[in-house]
Amino acid sequence: MKLFKNQWSNIIIAVIILAMIIPGTRKPIQIFVNKLLAFSPSVTSEEERDVLADYNWVLEKNNKDRLEFSKLEDKVILVNFWATWCPPCIAEMPSFELLYRDYKDKITFLYVSSEDHETVRGFLNRKNYTIPAYRPLSEPPNPLNGNTLPTTYLINKNGAIVIKKVGAADWNSESVRKTIDKLLLE
Repeated sequence: MKLFKNQWSNIIIAVIILAMIIPGTRKPIQIFVNKLLAFSPSVTSEEERDVLADYNWVLEKNNKDRLEFSKLEDKVILVNFWATWCPPCIAEMPSFELLYRDYKDKITFLYVSSEDHETVRGFLNRKNYTIPAYRPLSEPPNPLNGNTLPTTYLINKNGAIVIKKVGAADWNSESVRKTIDKLLLE
């Protein structure tokens, strides 16, 4: 009996490893862990902010409408590169949805995925998300880079990247909301 008591930690570790190996349980665990580790993203200091090289970028909305990024010059923009199969992306989506509901008429939200429209639309509908999804039709302007998922940029009216976050974050935090409110007043 004493031998069995000493093995509980090993049994728990074995169960966790086994759960991570089984494909059906791996993704929900990864999403849960990413939610636990998602903190509010930090604002980049003014001296270190990158500025968009240009606004030459064409996107296609989920309903097939084209969007010329150049029409968003002088606006506050939130760009998120994501995918439906990406656990950190899925983990941060609820916070994006809450932020979008409150700020959709104040700033421009661009959730950019290279996946086909049907896949993205099906995912958003299953989760009851209303965030606007886009597919890129051309390369994003420098320094925007969606090679690592998720990557999110909060861009001010002058094209400076105020927040750049690689990985999951809590986008519905008080600090993000204060940053957006400040950018809207500039």
